[in-house]
Amino acid sequence: MNATLELMHQHRSVRSYTEQAIEPAVLDAILDAAYKGPTSINGQQVSLVVVQDAARRAKIAEIAGGQPWIAQAPVFVTVVIDFHKTSQALAKHGIEHVIQQSVEGFGVGAVDAGIALGNLMTAARAAGLGVVPIGGIRRDPQAMIDLLQLPANTFPIAGVVIDHVATDSPLKPRLPRASFVHHETYQAADLPAHIDAYDQTLSEFWQSIGRGDGKPWSANTAQFYSQFYFPQVAPVARKQGFGFDQ
Repeated sequence: MNATLELMHQHRSVRSYTEQAIEPAVLDAILDAAYKGPTSINGQQVSLVVVQDAARRAKIAEIAGGQPWIAQAPVFVTVVIDFHKTSQALAKHGIEHVIQQSVEGFGVGAVDAGIALGNLMTAARAAGLGVVPIGGIRRDPQAMIDLLQLPANTFPIAGVVIDHVATDSPLKPRLPRASFVHHETYQAADLPAHIDAYDQTLSEFWQSIGRGDGKPWSANTAQFYSQFYFPQVAPVARKQGFGFDQ
């Protein structure tokens, strides 16, 4: 197995950092890994906002629900769905920009933002750094929009902490591979057994690292997916110009 595959197979989210500065050339190379990534129709409807100012990072940590590693690490990158950029291209030709008013538009932006986020994380880890992706910025997206001065037709969909690792995290087990890789057709009948097996595996993992508060996967997922846990996403997205009725 080559080094890149080995690196990707060993992914873990890190929440303990040295606070050591990242070399500017290294950071630029990481950012360029996302910049060079693919986007739908080559629309390039993604932008990154790189935050290194300590006060601004502390504010993002607060917005995200109190995540101290955001303030601790010297770099936080917000990945932004950016149809403001593409609207400028259409304005050049006197054409109305409407894709952001559809579910397809938000889906396209989120997929392309996800590709950029994945590239950022892989590149950072290839450079010997640690990462943790942050969805918690969607807890209060309007606060992020105000802090980063984002224009209309943009949305801060996720972010990532990047820095040198102080204390590494253990490699968390996943659901059985057969629950993820389906050949030819989706194998729904096998899922209950896979979930039962993983609940047991994950419970044993939590015990092995001394996490008495760790829940089985099904219970932890139920804690979030039985509610709309970031309810401001839709109203703020609509305020930014996005629509979900088409």
